[in-house]
Amino acid sequence: MKAITNVSGVDGTGKALRNTTILIKDGRFTSIEETASIPNGYEVIDATGKYFTPGLIDVHTHLGVHEEGIGKEGHDFNETSAAVTPQVRAIDGINPKDQGFADARRAGVTTVQVMPGSANVIGGEMCVLKTTGTIADEMVIRNPSGLKAATGENPKRFHGDKGRMPTTRMGVAAILREQLIAAQTYMEEHRTGKTARNLGLEHIGKVLNKEIPLRVHAHRADDIVTVLRLKREFDIDLTIEHCTEGHQIAPFIAKHDISVSVGPTMTPRSKIELADKGWNTLLALADASVPFSITTDHPVIAIEHLMTSAILAVKYGLPEEEALKAITLHAAKHLGVDDRVGSAEVGKDADFVLWDGNPFDLRNKVLQTYINGELV
Repeated sequence: MKAITNVSGVDGTGKALRNTTILIKDGRFTSIEETASIPNGYEVIDATGKYFTPGLIDVHTHLGVHEEGIGKEGHDFNETSAAVTPQVRAIDGINPKDQGFADARRAGVTTVQVMPGSANVIGGEMCVLKTTGTIADEMVIRNPSGLKAATGENPKRFHGDKGRMPTTRMGVAAILREQLIAAQTYMEEHRTGKTARNLGLEHIGKVLNKEIPLRVHAHRADDIVTVLRLKREFDIDLTIEHCTEGHQIAPFIAKHDISVSVGPTMTPRSKIELADKGWNTLLALADASVPFSITTDHPVIAIEHLMTSAILAVKYGLPEEEALKAITLHAAKHLGVDDRVGSAEVGKDADFVLWDGNPFDLRNKVLQTYINGELV
């Protein structure tokens, strides 16, 4: 049980905190009041001179499945033996000892989504977890949290270069349709006992049943439009991951009731799909009222630069409050875990960060990161 006194900062919902007392019990926020008595037995932490924010959230990472600094042995994020691998699960490849988790904690990142890579048209299930722990199952707060799919250059390159489908964008879309139709057929036949279990089709069935969204890697505007076409055809929930050219078609995206993950915008333009990359994407999506989050796509950009990315978004015109929500509350909503994380509110997990000043000043740093009320 902890009492954080003299708290100043923000709660993630847009509300400023000033001289606030925050009580924490059983890993959750139990009181957030400007005047509050502290019960006996509480450890008191004086936050005078510090700046409080909720724990940061990166919605699109490969932490633990693409380990840093060890080369091929740490590359467990793309099962490239086939273009369609919905049967694989990111949780089975996560190594909690990956250095990236420690880097995340030091940077105030308390929750991440870990997903397969984008080599395959369908790459497998993903999960959301806290960034502290030694056993992946005990770190998880949502599993599965989505099914990974990818359009564009990556699946074409990984599989087309090996002489197998897809070799074109038409082929990518055709494979997605075939797999969704196959899962529809499988679900009906399995209900009537006419077919044996098929793990991959079961996972796609979760998308069709709207248990989880299809989270689709799409950079170019035409690929985004194709993905939204599939959403209409199959009536599924989905998110757009990266959305690099989203600014070109933001009003069209807004018609489809989806959220998007934008980034990693700090990268160079390493391929054709990134030619029109820029921070203006966030501004256009905001103007069109499309919910968005900011991501590093760790380790494409190191996870310690999630806050740096938000700072740069502000530099190029995004309001500071919206930039913070893009890595806290809106990120939690993107992942479907906003009942637990994303803001400092009574009943939610006590994940928060104490900084030595406003984190939107790049000179300021994390002093302490807490997850479930514990200093990590």
